[in-house]
Amino acid sequence: MISLAGRDILHTWGKFIFTGIGLGLLIGVTLTMAGVYRGMVDDAKALLDNSGAVLWVVQKDTLGPYAESSSIPDDLWRGIRAMPGVAEAANITYLTMQVGKGDQDARAMVVGITMGGPGIPGWPPHLVAGRQITRGHYEAVADLAAGFQLGDVLTIRRNRYTVVGLTRRMVSSNGDPMVFIPLKDAQEAQFLKDNDAILMQRRRTTADPAFNRPGAPELLDAVLASQTGNGYVNAVLVRIRPGFTAAEVAEPIRRWKRLTVYDRAQMEGILVGKLIAASARQIGMFLVILALVSAAIVAFIIYTLTMDKIREIAVLKLIGTRNRTIAGMILQQSLVLGVIGFVVGKITATFAAPLFPKYVLLVPIDSILGFLAMLAICVLASIIAIRMALKVDPAAAIG
Repeated sequence: MISLAGRDILHTWGKFIFTGIGLGLLIGVTLTMAGVYRGMVDDAKALLDNSGAVLWVVQKDTLGPYAESSSIPDDLWRGIRAMPGVAEAANITYLTMQVGKGDQDARAMVVGITMGGPGIPGWPPHLVAGRQITRGHYEAVADLAAGFQLGDVLTIRRNRYTVVGLTRRMVSSNGDPMVFIPLKDAQEAQFLKDNDAILMQRRRTTADPAFNRPGAPELLDAVLASQTGNGYVNAVLVRIRPGFTAAEVAEPIRRWKRLTVYDRAQMEGILVGKLIAASARQIGMFLVILALVSAAIVAFIIYTLTMDKIREIAVLKLIGTRNRTIAGMILQQSLVLGVIGFVVGKITATFAAPLFPKYVLLVPIDSILGFLAMLAICVLASIIAIRMALKVDPAAAIG
């Protein structure tokens, strides 16, 4: 049986090789799509790990700061810091935007970090080059994926920042590289209105008849001051003291500060279960389609090869070859085709993954499951050819 299958493969080796390469490209795309999903999940987990937080305190009844907008006063961290079990509390802002460099720009998540030094929640935990931010304004630390280098001057809103440090794998849940700047600068970039907007708002406010009453000037001054202020952040990152659990620390903050608090498991559920869920379903549909296409290709090529040797199969049956032997020959050819395709696909995915703009994480379990799925597809695809071969009349050999 092995000799029959091997001899037939050697006889039509060109068709096998080229079909295996085509099938391998499909398998490579399948493995890469699975790697894209794995990469998205890893990006979300890396975002949470790199924040250094145990609890995320955000605006009440929001899924912030990563899934939706959250805005809380920037002085709340003091009260949170005084709560039982809280070891550290730090303000932070997140803003996804285009960061300019000369005539070019890059999509990035701009992170505003509280000044103080490495180790504070929100700061990049490690650098691959340069130094951390030491000035209160106009310095930045950027991830390597953004394409910036030490000494580059970036434009964020109306201000310019010099890149003093570089990080690696500091990305948002969407895979956008992070750019860290001082908190005050980030607040200005996110919350402060431009001069024209402030001027127009002042005109609308002063035109309101309510401000023409006695005592209204003081109220007007307060309103105008609030319109030009930027005293808000997206979240407060919290670390807890040893001996306390996340639930024990979070409950008093929710009760007394009237804020929403998420622990690590809840935040991961939001990122993976809500932000990535739609992408996961799309990738799942693509994987099903690619599996069906792969099965169709294998079935077609095995069916074609079987049709080309109908007379040879009839001769085998005429000399007394058992049906099990003939079926085994066709099945082996199908499995060899699947193995060739998987090897080509695995090599293709491995070398193509670094070229993708998004992070592609290829894990061994996906390769093992993919290989087993490919063998199952080959077995199912060979059934049609086997049924046809077993129906061949031995008399066709002498007809």
